[in-house]
Amino acid sequence: MKNVFQKLRNMLRTLSFLLPFCCLATSEALAYDVSDIRIGQGVGSIRIVFDSSKKFDYKVFLLDGPKRLVVDIYGATVNPRIEKEVTDSDFVENLRVGTKMGDSTRIVFDLKKSSIIKKAFVLPPQSSFDWRFVVDISLASDRQYAQSVGADKAFSSSDTIQDYSDRATATSSYSAPKSSGNKKRIIVLDPGHGGKDPGAIGYSGVYEKNITLAMAKELKALLDRDSRYKVYLTRNRDVFISLRDRVKISRNHDADLFISIHADSARNRNAVGLSVYTLSEVASDKEAEALADRENKADIIAGLNLVEHSKEVSDILINLAQRETMNRSSEFASFMVVEMRKVAKILSNTHRFAGFAVLKAPDVPSVLLEMGYLSNRTEERLLKQPSYRKKLATATKKAIDKYFENMQQASVF
Repeated sequence: MKNVFQKLRNMLRTLSFLLPFCCLATSEALAYDVSDIRIGQGVGSIRIVFDSSKKFDYKVFLLDGPKRLVVDIYGATVNPRIEKEVTDSDFVENLRVGTKMGDSTRIVFDLKKSSIIKKAFVLPPQSSFDWRFVVDISLASDRQYAQSVGADKAFSSSDTIQDYSDRATATSSYSAPKSSGNKKRIIVLDPGHGGKDPGAIGYSGVYEKNITLAMAKELKALLDRDSRYKVYLTRNRDVFISLRDRVKISRNHDADLFISIHADSARNRNAVGLSVYTLSEVASDKEAEALADRENKADIIAGLNLVEHSKEVSDILINLAQRETMNRSSEFASFMVVEMRKVAKILSNTHRFAGFAVLKAPDVPSVLLEMGYLSNRTEERLLKQPSYRKKLATATKKAIDKYFENMQQASVF
């Protein structure tokens, strides 16, 4: 027995000696700002996402001999273990992490094929995500790759929207695969509410369900004149359709884009402005959270329960299935904000995030457009005018055109 106690004492001494070093190793692992990397592959393109606890400056460029994608990160520490987290893909063979000088870190991706950088940008924290640094690259010809090589052609945190526009112009000579040029883009428009669910009631008593249907028909007529699109409505008359069925309709049509159309209301009748929502399980602010809750309750009216899984399982499934879809939704929302700003009053923080049930199709990029406040006398009057709705429809079509043109460029070989 004495020997047993002696062994225990020796084990305790050993543990007490090692424990500080274990804690030190753990704390060092947690101290890195850039902790993780993910690579998602699309058609002729990949998206590289760095997860970070903070925002940082960056520079991204291509080098030749051999083909490499270089990512310089400034003012943030990078966990060297991310080297082991990248598996072989059609684009990237492996990566290396090495410190350059001062507070900068260089990450080098060995490329298998000629590629170009499409975008490099930072996404602020939202939903369950912290800061994310995103680099999009796509396949290109050897000639186009050669034209894009060099640190002087880098994408950096100091770039402006004009810089990206200039690059898009410079690469406009890319030709997309012939098979994709003939495919019509399928768009599903969703006039909010309907039937026994009137939605918001305006200043003079107008129903939201009538305004949204009128707007959807206006937009459909505009899109129908463009041979690139095939457009469907979730409803074309005054009927109630559950939120679940609206999502089902978009998926049954194999939609490339889903736009749910609404008009808001508020107790404060001075509230004005258009906004665009994309999915988030955590609303971006209390107003968005309250709005999402009100919209989702439309299904309770019909006696339907949208929740088929526990919240934990639902959250995991959404996070896994919707990462790319949510990114594309946000991309379209950004085009919407740019175009709507030209024709309408918009809310500050125009692109918002909420848990709308109609935005939860895991494979269909989706946005919810709040055209303005029916509770405001001026905006209600505008939304009742066909000429004003036509302005909104025209701006929406421009955003749709830019979104699909951008997708076309991103899938170039």
